[in-house]
Amino acid sequence: MSSSAEVFASPVFTAAVVTVSDSCARGERKDLSGPAVAEALEKSHLQVTVREIVPDDSLKIQNLLIRLAQEVRLIVTTGGTGIAARDVTPEATRAVCDRLLEGVAERMRSKGARKTPFAALSRGLCGVRGQTLILNLPGSPTGAVESLGAVIEIIPHALELLEGKTAHKPKKQIAPRKRQRRN
Repeated sequence: MSSSAEVFASPVFTAAVVTVSDSCARGERKDLSGPAVAEALEKSHLQVTVREIVPDDSLKIQNLLIRLAQEVRLIVTTGGTGIAARDVTPEATRAVCDRLLEGVAERMRSKGARKTPFAALSRGLCGVRGQTLILNLPGSPTGAVESLGAVIEIIPHALELLEGKTAHKPKKQIAPRKRQRRN
């Protein structure tokens, strides 16, 4: 399996990290998830060009996602994916996406469930707007980084597909093994 450093060696894709949190937006709490996610993306050779904090407000989230989709190739949100009344990130994401990638969210929840049963409570989505991939992560720094780690290796291929690079790379031919006779 390739390491994420090998996966993103070239080209470098641009990314935005959006923290969805009422308390962070009001300055009442320090944003820990956004910086943790940005660091993980940069370690994977993504260029984080935008970092924003937005309150748990569906319309504000939608407007920010629409704007950022014109600026970057990957938008990663952290927060607002739970089941509390103010957790509206998935609904805002669904409203602006052309298509959803259910398998990506399923992979994050599946890998998360190996560590905590609470992963099943995450409603995060992954979707496409134009040529931009939008990925919702949980709000806790650990949950966000672990969820991103569950899918980081498939992101470059998804971004290449969105660029129109759909040709399949030829697989290396392996010579058939000769059967040995058993006595």
